[in-house]
Amino acid sequence: MSDRLSGRTAIITGAARGIGYATAHLFLREGARVGLIDSNAASLMDSSANLARDRTAGSVFARPADIADAAGIAATIEALANDLGGVDILINNAAARAYGTIADATPESWDAILQTNITGLANCCRGALPFLRNSGNGSIVIVSSAFALTGRSNLGQYDATKAALLAMTRVLACEEAAHGIRVNAVCPGSTLTPWTAGRAGARGMSLEELKASGAAASLLNRWAAPEEIAYPILFMASNEASFITGASLVVDGGLTAI
Repeated sequence: MSDRLSGRTAIITGAARGIGYATAHLFLREGARVGLIDSNAASLMDSSANLARDRTAGSVFARPADIADAAGIAATIEALANDLGGVDILINNAAARAYGTIADATPESWDAILQTNITGLANCCRGALPFLRNSGNGSIVIVSSAFALTGRSNLGQYDATKAALLAMTRVLACEEAAHGIRVNAVCPGSTLTPWTAGRAGARGMSLEELKASGAAASLLNRWAAPEEIAYPILFMASNEASFITGASLVVDGGLTAI
């Protein structure tokens, strides 16, 4: 690989599977030292062990935490910063989902998803910002969604939080530019992850059926692999994007162009 992150340190939330895991794997191959966070401790430890065994460069550390727990995530980020020797990059990938129509959404379900997707992300940024400011060349990448930009049914709560993250991206970019921190968002379209496959399996749909018909319609008319989202995240996190901040990069196979 090209060592695009050589000498850099990164923390990735939601790192046990899917886009977060693919991003961690890529960052390690590009020479970064990487700290992993996920609320599923068992899955995180398995993924960390796999990354440590397979890596060709970099170092990996893992600590389980729930990003909605403000005190817990602050302590976890501080511990990972000590493990890594600082924090140059924060990838905010962890998120919760809620299904159903807006008409049927309860106050309790709104509270739960907002606590993770909005307040939880703010908790991560608050915990990491002192270290990112000290870096002098910090980068935050927020994983939003193409559905923050276009409509669909039955995931309104999730999509609303993902749209809010785009506003948070712009605000953080304004607030942190003076500290040398760039803040950008990546907006994936339909991405085939273990979580997606597991949900389809629970509905009685095979992986082959999911691949054939499960993705939202797009110009490329297929699912993205997690690695196809990880590479744009890498670009936004790296110095190759040194003059980009406050931006949202849509990686959706042309979904929002239709």
